[in-house]
Amino acid sequence: NSDGKKAGEEGSRQRERGKKAPTKDQKESENKEKKTNKKEKEGDDKQKTDRKNSTTSSSNSSDEESLSEEELAMLMEQVEQKKKLIATMRNKPWRMMKKLSVLREAQAFVEKFEGALGKGKGKKLYAYKMMMAKKWVKFKRDFDNFKTQCIPWEMKIKEVESHFGSSVASYFIFLRWMYGVNLVLFGLIFGLVIIPEILMGMPYGSMPRKTVPRAEQATAMDFSVLWDFEGYIKYSALFYGYYNNQRTIGWLKYRLPMAYFMVGISVFGYSLMVVIRSMARNANESTADGDDDNFIFSWKMFTSWDYLIGNPETADNKFASITTSFKESIVDEQESNKDENIHLRRFLRVLANVLIICCLCGSGYLIYFVVKRSQTFSKMQNVGWYERNEVEIVMSLLGMFCPPLFETIAALENYHPRIGLKWQLGRIFALFLGNLYTFLLALMDDVNEKLAEEDVVKNITHWTLISHHNSSVGNGSTATPPPLDPADVPRGPCWETTVGIEIVRLTVSDILVTYITILVGDFIRACFVRFMNYCWCWDLEAGFPSYAEFDISGNVLGLIFNQGMIWMGSFYAPGLVGINVLRLLTSMYFQCWAVMSSNVPHARVFKASKSNNFYMGLLLLILFLSLLPVAYTIMSLPPSFDCGPFSGKKRMYEVIQETIELDFPLFVAKIFSYVANPGLIIPAILLMVLAIYYLNAVAEAYQRANAELKKKMQMQREEEKNKRNNKASTNPVLQDLEDLFTPTTKSESHLKQAEDKKIDSPNRTSPAAKTRPDKAAALGGSPMTGGRGTAFTPPPHMFVTRPPAPHVWAPYPGQPRPRGYPLGPVPGRGRGQPRYSYPAQ
Repeated sequence: NSDGKKAGEEGSRQRERGKKAPTKDQKESENKEKKTNKKEKEGDDKQKTDRKNSTTSSSNSSDEESLSEEELAMLMEQVEQKKKLIATMRNKPWRMMKKLSVLREAQAFVEKFEGALGKGKGKKLYAYKMMMAKKWVKFKRDFDNFKTQCIPWEMKIKEVESHFGSSVASYFIFLRWMYGVNLVLFGLIFGLVIIPEILMGMPYGSMPRKTVPRAEQATAMDFSVLWDFEGYIKYSALFYGYYNNQRTIGWLKYRLPMAYFMVGISVFGYSLMVVIRSMARNANESTADGDDDNFIFSWKMFTSWDYLIGNPETADNKFASITTSFKESIVDEQESNKDENIHLRRFLRVLANVLIICCLCGSGYLIYFVVKRSQTFSKMQNVGWYERNEVEIVMSLLGMFCPPLFETIAALENYHPRIGLKWQLGRIFALFLGNLYTFLLALMDDVNEKLAEEDVVKNITHWTLISHHNSSVGNGSTATPPPLDPADVPRGPCWETTVGIEIVRLTVSDILVTYITILVGDFIRACFVRFMNYCWCWDLEAGFPSYAEFDISGNVLGLIFNQGMIWMGSFYAPGLVGINVLRLLTSMYFQCWAVMSSNVPHARVFKASKSNNFYMGLLLLILFLSLLPVAYTIMSLPPSFDCGPFSGKKRMYEVIQETIELDFPLFVAKIFSYVANPGLIIPAILLMVLAIYYLNAVAEAYQRANAELKKKMQMQREEEKNKRNNKASTNPVLQDLEDLFTPTTKSESHLKQAEDKKIDSPNRTSPAAKTRPDKAAALGGSPMTGGRGTAFTPPPHMFVTRPPAPHVWAPYPGQPRPRGYPLGPVPGRGRGQPRYSYPAQ
């Protein structure tokens, strides 16, 4: 057995070896088959790649041919829709993730298919145009951002507005606007008057008007003298008297007197144009905003935050700004719903106005008395510092103490904060204006005295020059006499320079009083309250003295009053505009620092008006009132005989007549003479008045039409809102009715399906025959419960498969259910659980 097993194993091994070891012919045949298979595969692959290349090339070459005009139109429409979606993405009420994903998809779609809208050879040109259009839009956006960054003090004003509200920020916006206007005025005066005189005019010491008199040279550089703008400052280019009356100066033949006169007029003309233009722009902006008195708190709650803020400090400012805006709106809502005793309120308001009028009259009399007293001091010698500066000190103190007094009296009136601010501004404006005109009237008396003195000094000067000439000739010399030293020539009073010095003194004293008031009344007070509150007997922050609030009315009126002084004094002191530019520049930084470090927001925060036209109206009024004294001096008073560019003329405006006669052709002089004829001026003025009346009537008609349209829009909106509310209130009732009538409608649908099946397959058994009798009974309910139109539907056809059961009447409400009545809802009582339950039997 064992040998047989071994022999069998060896035979099996030999068989396997025979299978594993093929012959040479078999090997060669297998190799040939493999090579042929490889060649076939390579050929197939080459054919496939050739087909792919041919298809891609054909598709690329036929892209333009494959898109028909309809497809191009559809593609263009889709591109425009995607562009509109990108433009209005911010307004979509979507989540941020959805907005970003949809925005990316739309941008990718536009970039992919926008270039395919061209045809033929113009396709690349169209794509290039679209690329350049995108780059141009991006450039404009970046340029707008750059312009916003270039606005001076924008971030400072935004920070102040976020903490103190729009009313305080409106003052700083107004201050920035005033700085821009004064910068332009300074460029005009400095470039057309001061620089030509310094570069091309006579140098200092060459003539009497540019030389300090001999009697004043010893003290001309003392600080007390310079502080009063006397000495070398008085005889400098800062004031009117320094400029020469030569008709042309320098190698350019520059007409300085004409330039001085035209620049003085253009200062008022440019200021008037800018103020009126700003008022018109503010009026357009206020009307373009529309009526936003509806749903104020909802809009502020859901639309105030800016989701593009990424800076923590900016986020804090925005949070403070939203909080302040809520306070403003709450104050407005409280004031609109306030109930008051009208008779008591009228009595208190009349009393407050009487007290304020008494204060205004007293301040005017005090200023007139002080100016008259200063005229007597000016004739005395060895006068003290207070006597020399008494007018400026009194006017500055009145400007500092009268506004708080007015604010205290105004507490009796209990106006809305915005209306109270306007009343306060008007009263302080009346105070400043009364003080200014009282000062000017008293100053005109001094000018008249100086004009009377000029005749005497003119004669003295004339005889001094004659005596000097005669003394030199009397020595027997034939040579020309040496010129008299300019420091020894008698001088006239030069009333123009005197007026300029008084206005410059008043301006500088006002600047110093303002800065000292801020430093002492705000900063030192805040430091005292902050550090002494821990060791004081009462709460200094909540009680007296507490932190100071920013005085909007006083600061605004101080700025307007100071600008009126600049307009009035720039004709007599050309360098005054430069002083005002430095004042406004330092005020912006100093007051921003003082507000953020020393002041607290108002107890009653209120929203500023949509336009600053109230400020602009006051500024326009002060511009007109400051123009009157200058126009009076130009047209009525004779200029000084020995100082200024108009010396030697009877009136200042004669420089225009002289320029027209000498520098223009004869027909131009005739044209100006015809234009200056009163027969043309009076009709032109009447025509302007009629045009203003017509335009005012048209504007009022437009305002009434706008008011009517707003009322109609409001009524239409209320009607739509009522419709939506009524629809929302009736929807639940309709839903209940639909739920109540649902079984009958379901039964009708089932019956219709059964009839259709019966018609389609009459040989089949009807599904209604297979239904249970209770379900058939349920399907055959009352037709009156099926809703509208179902009462007239014929009863359904069904097969009867069993004899009818004995009829059992339904119980009346309140009666027990009889035996044999099936369980379920009682007919006519709606759906629900059965009302009767029986114990199990």
